[in-house]
Amino acid sequence: MKKFWIGLGILMIVLFAGLQIAEKVIMGGQSYYVQITTDGEKIETEDDRGNQVIEYKYELPGYDKDAKKKNLEFLGMKDRPLKKDAYLKITWNQNKGVTSYEEVQKNAIPEKALKQLESER
Repeated sequence: MKKFWIGLGILMIVLFAGLQIAEKVIMGGQSYYVQITTDGEKIETEDDRGNQVIEYKYELPGYDKDAKKKNLEFLGMKDRPLKKDAYLKITWNQNKGVTSYEEVQKNAIPEKALKQLESER
């Protein structure tokens, strides 16, 4: 019985580690910083139940911590445009594109990236 519990414990650890690695590979990626400078393009669709869904599509230049530029395309998953002039930290994955974004304060942006964002204005 002791071997069973040890085996089960090892299996649980392996599964947990595998899920953590898969999450990083699928959802993780490179961080880029953007500033919302437009209202985005309003897109109206319907979900599977026929409910109206409103999203806003953005195409903006983003910069990593070393000021390397990448043109990023993503959807604001809100029924209103994202706050103008807000700074976002975007996670970009080679396989999935933009996987997430979050608003950040100006002082949280690496200096080189901020300099590039300010020169875009």
